[in-house]
Amino acid sequence: MFKQISVVILASLFGSTSFASIPRHHHHVPMHHLKVYHGHPSSWAPLFPPTHESLLAQNVEIDRLGLPRIKNDRELNALVANGDLVPLPVGVHLIVDKHLPANRRFCRPWTAQFLTDLSDAFYEKFHEPVMVDSAVRTVEVQKKLRRWNGNAAPAEGDTASSHLAGLTVDLARRRMSKEQAQFVEQWLMPLYTRKLVEVEEEYRQFCFHIMVSGEYGKFIDTIPLDSTDVAMELLPLKN
Repeated sequence: MFKQISVVILASLFGSTSFASIPRHHHHVPMHHLKVYHGHPSSWAPLFPPTHESLLAQNVEIDRLGLPRIKNDRELNALVANGDLVPLPVGVHLIVDKHLPANRRFCRPWTAQFLTDLSDAFYEKFHEPVMVDSAVRTVEVQKKLRRWNGNAAPAEGDTASSHLAGLTVDLARRRMSKEQAQFVEQWLMPLYTRKLVEVEEEYRQFCFHIMVSGEYGKFIDTIPLDSTDVAMELLPLKN
């Protein structure tokens, strides 16, 4: 069992991080992709834009961990039975889109811990839950998704969807205010800079696509339960 901490502490520690110092390849977004916050149009300028490099990085992490791309429901059910995949930590702080099938409401244990930490911090700030739109998928599901959603990642290859390994979740952004979305971005930044998460803010599905590194669980386990101040050395930058 991973130790419980509130990673919101990290956001406060690194709130002065210069976003300009983070190398991202921003793309021009056409006018028809503009989003609306509370009735007012806002240009799409995400902190974590989708990139080809991000897809590659997600698959590198999956291969590093030696995780399989889950082919079908039989393999998915076996991973659940073995405890390699655990239920999403649903509760007052975290809810799931009603359209997500019951057999796909699972993720890796460290991803579940990440969701608990993020949703706890979000609820403490806004007294509202975070919603998960998508979690684990199979290759079969991804291929079907590709038939009608041209924006979906491939089911195979070095840019395949990281949902296929069960360590990735999509968080619904459509239900968030601009302030809430910015809070999530700022909360994620310290973890992103240390390569504990890989993030893409998708505009067609309007969600935070978050792959949680296997190192996240190890990192959480290094922090004392009663820690009130996270020392800088506990968050070494990854090379």
